[in-house]
Amino acid sequence: MLARVWSASIVGIDAVKVGVEVDVSGGLPGIVLLGLPDSAVQESKERVKATLKNAGFAFPQRKIVINLTPADLRKEGPSFDLPISVGILAASEQVNADLLGDFLFLGEVSLDGSLRAVAGVLPIAATAQKMGIAGLVVPIDNAQEAAVVEGLTVYGCKNLSEVADLLNRPSAYKPVKLDETIKTGENPGLHFANVDLQDVKGQAHARRALEIAAAGGHNLIFVGPPGSGKTMLARRLPGILPPLSFAEALEVTRIHSVAGLLKNRGSLVRDRPFRSPHHSASGPSLVGGGSFPRPGEISLSHRGILFLDELTEFKRDVLEFLRQPLEDGYVTISRTRQSITLPAQFTLVASTNPCPCGFYGDTIQPCTCSPRQRESYWAKLSGPLMDRIDLQVAVNRLKPEEITQQPTGESSISVAKRVQQARDRTLSRFQGEPNLRCNAQMQSRHLQKWCKLDDTARNLLEAAIRKLGLSARASDRILKVARTIADLAGEDELQAHHVAEAIQYRTIDRMQ
Repeated sequence: MLARVWSASIVGIDAVKVGVEVDVSGGLPGIVLLGLPDSAVQESKERVKATLKNAGFAFPQRKIVINLTPADLRKEGPSFDLPISVGILAASEQVNADLLGDFLFLGEVSLDGSLRAVAGVLPIAATAQKMGIAGLVVPIDNAQEAAVVEGLTVYGCKNLSEVADLLNRPSAYKPVKLDETIKTGENPGLHFANVDLQDVKGQAHARRALEIAAAGGHNLIFVGPPGSGKTMLARRLPGILPPLSFAEALEVTRIHSVAGLLKNRGSLVRDRPFRSPHHSASGPSLVGGGSFPRPGEISLSHRGILFLDELTEFKRDVLEFLRQPLEDGYVTISRTRQSITLPAQFTLVASTNPCPCGFYGDTIQPCTCSPRQRESYWAKLSGPLMDRIDLQVAVNRLKPEEITQQPTGESSISVAKRVQQARDRTLSRFQGEPNLRCNAQMQSRHLQKWCKLDDTARNLLEAAIRKLGLSARASDRILKVARTIADLAGEDELQAHHVAEAIQYRTIDRMQ
């Protein structure tokens, strides 16, 4: 007998509907699996056979041919265990096949018959909803993740026996309901609640830059000697960012689901991502890649922060991979077999020492590096890369009296309120521009419309371009930063003092 079960496969961060056709016929007992399965799918033959027996079902002692369609699409991962198991049960008439055409089945099976969570359920659920599929049958740990998609019936099952009973007695089971706290976003930001700006002593200039970066989504680099608080400041940026909207949370969760970071969590990602890869990271690990491309750190940082600590310790060729994503907000990964485009709208935050010994420009400890060593050290950061970093801030070590005093700075809650007000002004101005969410994303035509300068401000900017040798890109980014400074001040028009403050943040890349 022939049975067809629907499942899905992930391509990039999208899903493709996959048919699992199972034919049980006469012949020597055995299982033949067709349709470009990878090793994990090939292994499902023995896994499913043992699972069905241990779960109390009869395994057909006949020839079983399993065809995964479309035949030219490579099938990966253990998520096909459940649809293959259901297909064998339906083809051997052990379950009712009436509902098989209405649902997608996803899940990994254990040898005792229990179902284990799999990656990529959210994008698959979104694709199923667009295709008019009635619902999904998934492991219980994936149920809340799938239920986020509206208009889709989701059943979460603990084991294969429950799936069989669901097919035979569908009226006895109720669909999973989405936990409303997931959708409404109650208590977002709890992950960063214990990382407060109030803990930072001094560093008023760096704190101001952090606030501007949060309000405008600007890239930021801290340069200073060891122990000056660069990393401490950077790790407090997520705590002053506005919470993710529901639409943004869906985008972020979709990427994390494909990367397998939602297994056994089963909910939306409510906090803005904060990714901090080690400086030994490779280029593909940052931008994504592999024979069958998967998201890298820049895509996992989408709508959040990518923090590169000790920036000059990264390999230069790895850092150069960031140039195009920083400019475009997405990355296209091309391989012989396929090409995919992944979103990568992130805020880059970096920190580095000013020289190999770390004390160049320090007022307390003299630098022991030669000019040649400092030049070689900064050569790892190319001009085009530094051009894309809007805020370049020198962080000095604290004075002894500042170290011993109690922290007296503003809390993250207070700063976050100003950031939210500035963002609200920005979004109000960007009405009619659905692809703009912050000032850092503005293009040239937007600058001409919303960053008009009077004569004083224009002369100031022209003088800075001449003296600092700034590129056209750098001057545009100065205007974006100035626009954010004006938003924080609640002003509609750019003034000379807004531009002057923005220019202050474009001098670090000239120090080498």
